[in-house]
Amino acid sequence: MSGLIGKKIGMTSIYDENGKNIPCTVIQAGPCVVTQVRTKEVDGYEALQLGFDDKAAKQSNKALNGHFKKAGSSAKRRVVEFQGFEQDFKLGDEISVDHFEEGEFEMYQVHLKEKVFKEL
Repeated sequence: MSGLIGKKIGMTSIYDENGKNIPCTVIQAGPCVVTQVRTKEVDGYEALQLGFDDKAAKQSNKALNGHFKKAGSSAKRRVVEFQGFEQDFKLGDEISVDHFEEGEFEMYQVHLKEKVFKEL
């Protein structure tokens, strides 16, 4: 199942064609950077490790800074693995919402007050 990492920006509401008020959550999803590519030969499964939301390098330890440097990106606040990407991505590629088609089933992992919510 492919996915993206995002963060909650706020709440709003929209009106449908009948005039009913529908509350909506506004989420900033992506762009995410591919920080590691898991392969079946090395790791036993296929997945992509994505990083989201930049942070200062001094807030990470040297091991993580080296991990992000290998991917050619700055340090990230959130790092999550997703399986099921049909396209082949390379280390350092950026994945955004444009990668998905309208109506396609996707998984978002959103962090709010240090809690993890998975919206399917």
